[in-house]
This record gives sequence, C-alpha cells and structure tokens, in this order.
Amino acid sequence: MGICDACNRTAPKSYFLYVIMTQSAHCPVPDQPSLNWHLRNTTKASDDLRHLISDIARSAKYISYAIQTTDTGLSGNTNSFGENQLKLDELSDDIIRENLCENGTVCCYISEEKDDVIELDPSATFTVVFDPLDGSSLVDANFSIGSIFGIYQDGDIIGKTPRDQVAALYVLYGPRTLLIYSCGNGSGVHEFILNDVGEFKLLRSHLGVADEAKNYSPGNLRAVTTHPQYNIAVEEWMADEKTLRYSGCMVADIHHILSKGQGIFTNIGGGADSTYPDGKLRHVFECGPFAYLVEEAGGLSSDGTQSILDKKITDVDQRTAIIIGSKNEVEKTVRTLSA
Repeated sequence: MGICDACNRTAPKSYFLYVIMTQSAHCPVPDQPSLNWHLRNTTKASDDLRHLISDIARSAKYISYAIQTTDTGLSGNTNSFGENQLKLDELSDDIIRENLCENGTVCCYISEEKDDVIELDPSATFTVVFDPLDGSSLVDANFSIGSIFGIYQDGDIIGKTPRDQVAALYVLYGPRTLLIYSCGNGSGVHEFILNDVGEFKLLRSHLGVADEAKNYSPGNLRAVTTHPQYNIAVEEWMADEKTLRYSGCMVADIHHILSKGQGIFTNIGGGADSTYPDGKLRHVFECGPFAYLVEEAGGLSSDGTQSILDKKITDVDQRTAIIIGSKNEVEKTVRTLSA
C-alpha cells in the first residue's frame, strides 16, 4: 500500500488502480491547469474572448452527455445544405445557440444546421461559425464525432479569410472528450480532457506537426475515378508505405494529425461532372477552423493553389478542396495534383 501525494489517500496495491486513482478528478494532478486557468494565464486573449471560449466549452460538456443518452434517429428535418438531420444534430445546435445567446459578446452566429446568419447584438464583439456535430451519421456506430468552431472579430465575415479568425477550436467526442483550441499569433495549440466532474484539464500543450508524414487520410476517395492525379497521389502514399488512417469524421482525422504530430488529410473535388467539382467540405465551418489550428501547429493547408487561410469567404455555403497536414507532404501532394 502507498499514499497518494496529491490527496493523502491510501493507494491500492494494484499499480493500475493507483494510476487511475491519482489521475482522477477527485485527486487532481497539481500541475494540470484547467481550461479557464490556461486562457487567463497563458494567452493574450481579451476577457470577452476568454469568456466566449469558456461558454463554448460548457456547450461541449452538455453535448458530450447528450451523445451518450439521446436518440440517434432522424429528426425528419433537413439542414441548410439539404442533408437529413438527426435529433442529436438539432439538440447540439440548440445547446450551442443557448450558450451563445446568453454569452453577451456575440453579435451573430452562423450554424451549419441553419439557413441564415443569426443576429444577436449588433454592438457585441464576435461572430461565431460552427458545425455543431460533424460526423453525426457515425454516432449509431459509436465512432468518434466532433464539434467545430471558428471565432471572428465583428460582424459580416463575407470578404474575410480564415486568417482573420481570432480563435478556433474543436471538440472530439470519443473514448475521451477532448477540446483543442488556439488563439493564434504564435500562442500554440493546446489539448484538454474533460474529467469526471465536468472540468476541462490540460492534457498536452503546444501540439506540433512535423514536416514529414507517415500517415495519410484520403477523403472523397471515389474522386480517383475522375481525377487521375488524385489516383497518382494515393498510389504514391501506398508506394511510400504510409499508413492509412481515415475515419469518415474530419474532426477525428484532423485530431489524429495533431495528436500524432504528423500526417496528411485530403478531400478534393471530383471534377467538372461531379456534384462538388471544387470539393465538398465547407470552407467556413470545417476547413477554415482546421487550417487555423494546423498551421498554428506548424503544418500547412492548401486548396490546391493557396493556403486555406488566404481563401476569401464569398458565401456561407462555399465549398473547397483541402490538402492539410505535414508541410512537405502537403506541398508534394499539391504538385502531384497540379501536374
């Protein structure tokens, strides 16, 4: 038997149980800061921005619980892009909406589940764009899914670029609930875990993405039949003996890159005759926030011609191709696709 240094409780004989006990929320590791502490002490974010990120994190706690308890069936409605909504999609959207409405710093928000920009307070500071539940169609299979957020200063985002974001974050709901955020400008990308008393605690600080990739995550793989250069890129990854890592949820796939510190994710258009010739993924709700985080971590993003961070927002429904991850692999893949 031993004594836990953090709380003076008697530790069990089993080393495994000892580790679980000393890492639990009831026996917090002294050097594991909370999200609120981290925002307050390690960033130059304004009080309003810290308050907003904290309220978004609170939404994530409720969504995490809802995923475990809510019906995964269809709601009978469709979202702004004509896709069938799950009851869980609508509930997640409602949870975020309520927290944003009560926050007081949000002038408007744009949800992937709604048709319009929702005005709250024209005199307030931030515009929040979000996908309340990316990959929700996978929830009945118990795959990891997530929420994605981008935060802009002031109101209208049309004409801006994702580089204008003042913060971005996502939450991954899987075996563990993780929150990853950055306020940019060299502040780093940081990972937090939701513990069993509902607090986000720092797990890893300053996540980084290496220049070389060992893993590849090819979205829209059917495009190899209409885009010969994409087929060549995939064959090159296999010839280089890279490891396939693709889940069908972009949050999980991007998190794999940030967690492992390397990798590449692609999702390109299927060509002129396809439904989405320029790519299916949403520039505002998905690609912009992820590009902000991955590039802050030392990676690279591209739509094939420019960084996603420099691609102007022309419409809320704007779609884009994306190649994102380890710098050298992204540059090599862009060259292959352009050949």
